[in-house]
Amino acid sequence: MPLQTLNPATGELLREYPEMELPEILSILEKVQEDFGPWSRRPVAKRAARFKRVAEILRTEKKAFAAVMTKEMGKPIKEAVSEIEKCAWLCEYYVEKGPEFLADQSIETEASESFVTFQPLGIVLAVMPWNFPFWQVFRAAVPALIAGNAVVLKHASNVPECALTIEAIFQRAGFPLNIFRTLMVTSANAAVIVAHPYVQGVTLTGSEEAGKKIAAQAGTQLKKTVLELGGSDAYLVLADADLELAAKTCAASRMINGGQTCISAKRFIVVERVRAEFEKAVVEAMRDYAMGDPKQPDTKLGPMARTDLRDELHGQVQRCLNEGATLLLGGEVPDKPGAWYPATVLTDVKPGMPAYSDELFGPAAAIIPVKDEAEGIAVANDTRFGLGAAVFTQDIVEGRKIAREELHAGAVAVNDFVRSDPRLPFGGIKASGYGRELANFGIHEFVNIKTVVVK
Repeated sequence: MPLQTLNPATGELLREYPEMELPEILSILEKVQEDFGPWSRRPVAKRAARFKRVAEILRTEKKAFAAVMTKEMGKPIKEAVSEIEKCAWLCEYYVEKGPEFLADQSIETEASESFVTFQPLGIVLAVMPWNFPFWQVFRAAVPALIAGNAVVLKHASNVPECALTIEAIFQRAGFPLNIFRTLMVTSANAAVIVAHPYVQGVTLTGSEEAGKKIAAQAGTQLKKTVLELGGSDAYLVLADADLELAAKTCAASRMINGGQTCISAKRFIVVERVRAEFEKAVVEAMRDYAMGDPKQPDTKLGPMARTDLRDELHGQVQRCLNEGATLLLGGEVPDKPGAWYPATVLTDVKPGMPAYSDELFGPAAAIIPVKDEAEGIAVANDTRFGLGAAVFTQDIVEGRKIAREELHAGAVAVNDFVRSDPRLPFGGIKASGYGRELANFGIHEFVNIKTVVVK
C-alpha cells in the first residue's frame, strides 16, 4: 500500500510513495549495522562536530524545508520556519555540550581507578509523528547519533517527503551513507523492525495506544524504549493571577501548531472568583486565531493535518456539549474542502466529558471552574496523563511550591507555557510515557552506562 501525501487545506492528493518490502528493509538494516561500527568508534567530538554542517544547511534552506511541512501537514509557514530554526539550535547545542555529557566520569573507590563510561548501543528505531515532522525527528536522532548510535526512522505515513528530506540533509552534511536512514513503511512492519537483532532500542513520540503497542513489542525482545505520548495539560489560574497574561498565555499554548501538540495547554482550570473575567479574556485571545492559508506568513491557524483527525475532534466537542458543556467560541465544521476547524472554547466542562478526561488534539480548549486553589490542584492531577502543566499566580513563592510539589507532570511552568528546550529534559509520567529527551538526560537514554574498575 503506497504512502500518500494529501494537502490538508484542500484534500488534494499530491503524491504517492511506494512502501518498502521486507527484503529491502532487511537490506537497509544490514547496511546501517555495517556503518554503525566505524561511526561508534569515532571520537565523540568528531561525531558532534558533523552537526555544525547540519545546522548550516537547516538555516540556509529553512524556507524550503518549512514549505514541505506546510504542504504535507498544514503547519502555518511562520511556525514551520521556526521549527527548522529550532532544529538548528538543537544541533548547535549538542555540538557544544555532547562531548561534555558523554565524557567519562571518575568515581573514587578503593580501586586504583573507577569510572563510568557511556558507550553506544547500536541501531535505534525512531517512530515519529506528523505534528512536528522535523523537530521530533531531530530531537530524538541528534543525541542518539552523537552518542555513537545509528538511527532508522519510521515516520508518520502522511509526511513521507519530510522523512526523505531529513535523510537527505544528513547525507549532504557528510554523514556516513547509512548512519541515518528513512524506512518508508507503515506501522504494520514496525514489529519486524523492533524484533530485528540489530535494533537495540526504540524511541517513539505518538499516541497513548501507539506507545502501548511499541512498548509491548519491544518488551518481548527486552529492548529499551523511550516513549513521549499524549497529554491533557492543566493550566491552573488562581484568584490572584494576572488574568490578561494568563488568558493570552493559555491561548498561545493551546493554539501552537493548531492545537496539535501533546504539550499544549488543554484544560484551563480557573478559580470561580475570576472565572467570568478570565473566560471573556481567553475567548478574545482565541478569537485572534483566524483560519487562513497556511502558506501566508500572517496566518495563525491553518487546517488540521487530516480530515479524520478533524472529525474526531469535532465529535469530542459535540459529546461535551451533549453532556452539558457550554460553547463560548467556534465548534462548527466549515463548509469547504480540507481539514479545517476553528478555534473553539468550551466551559462548564465536568468529569467524564472528553475535554476533561481525554486529549483534545486540535484547536479546542476546555475551561473547568473550581472553587479554590486546593480543588484546582486536585482537578489538575485528576488525569491519567502527566506531560506538562502550568500555574498562574502573582505569588511567585506559592507558584514555585505548587509547580515543584503539587502538580504531577514532567514539566511545569509558572506564569508561562511549557515548551521543549534543548537545555532542559523533556518527557512525561503516567500515560504520557517514560524516559527523557534533550539535555544531558536525553543523550544518556540510549547508551551503555558502563562501570569500569581497575585494580
